[in-house]
Parts: sequence; C-alpha cells; structure tokens
Amino acid sequence: MSFPTPDEARALHEKYAPTREAFDLVHGHCEIVARIAEQLLPRTGERLDAGLVRAGALLHDIGVYRLYDGAGRLDHRSYIRHGVLGHEILRAEGFPEYLCRFCSCHTGVGLTEDDIRRQQLPLPVADYVAGTPEEQLVMYADKFHSKSTPPRFLSAAEYAEYVQRFGQDKVDAFHALRARFGEPDLGVTTRTAASAALPAPRSCAADTPSRSRA
Repeated sequence: MSFPTPDEARALHEKYAPTREAFDLVHGHCEIVARIAEQLLPRTGERLDAGLVRAGALLHDIGVYRLYDGAGRLDHRSYIRHGVLGHEILRAEGFPEYLCRFCSCHTGVGLTEDDIRRQQLPLPVADYVAGTPEEQLVMYADKFHSKSTPPRFLSAAEYAEYVQRFGQDKVDAFHALRARFGEPDLGVTTRTAASAALPAPRSCAADTPSRSRA
C-alpha cells in the first residue's frame, strides 16, 4: 500500500479549504488526531499499519470544507454529512476505498442503518462503521479533540458523558475502544500542539476569488 505523505495531505487540505481560518481549524484538528493515534499505536499490541493510520487521520475530516458557504460560514445543521462528503472528495481524487473510508466511518463511534433511520439523518441509508483496526484507532483518537470554538481537548469521561445522549450502546462501544486502545496523554499532545508552529497554507480556495466551491 502507498499513502499520501503529510505534505501531500496538507496540499489536499489547501486545495479544498475555502478560507485560511477553515484550513487552520480542520487541518490543525487532523494533525492533532494523527498525533493522538500515533501515541496510542504502540499500546495496541496489534500489528497496525502506521502509515495508513497517519494518512487516515490527516484526511478524515477533509469533507468539512464542503460545508462552508461563500461567506465562510460552516453549515452546522448538515455537519453529520461531512464524512460522506470527505469520502466523495478522496474518491474523486483517485484514492482507494480503504483510505476513503476513514472519512465516512469515523463519526461518533459509528453510524448504523438503524441510527440513520431512527434519527432521520440526512445520509444515504447504510452502515458507516469503522471496520479495520486502523479505522477504529483513528475514529477513537478523534474523540479526544473537538473543533469547537475554541477547539479543545476532551477527556474520556467527557466524551462518554457526551455520547450518552445517543444511547447506552454508544457509551459501551466507546468504553470497548477505551479498553482496547487505552487513553492518550493529552498533556503531552497539548504541549506538542502548542509548540508546533504550523506554517500558513501556501494557498486556499478562498485566496482565488474566481474559484467556485461546491
């Protein structure tokens, strides 16, 4: 298998980000998720593909860019669609299904056909559930950082409390991931994120006024 490098993943973010602010938010989050996943990787006791974990983490939220309007506002009501939108972006870029799935299969602790029907979610009815250990690790690592305003880290207890609103089965699924992968040292990740001087994007879609955005 071959995967996009961090620089190539960054270039994709630059290609689709409608504004610099959107790039900083989404790409910054993806880098943090990649660091969390890489921190947890040695603890799994499993033979996971580190390159695939890194690439999947760096690209899992690229679909968020499709939810910004022309004024740079994020459509929060349609946020649940960001995974399938990211899947579409990576597929259109020619990436294989095993990489595209990191986008569509990381939301919450997995979305099932029953979830979609019961909650009447604006998604094609299907199972969007992490299947491989690499997908499951990235999905789990994603739960420890939020793109809220301002972005913040979440403890395992905070996420478990949040996901309770979606049913005990979701809490149980999260705790199963926690037992399997352990908890990250968010202090280390926070210090790493704070000390990392992220360079400004070389270009963003919004920097080219004539470029249309889907």
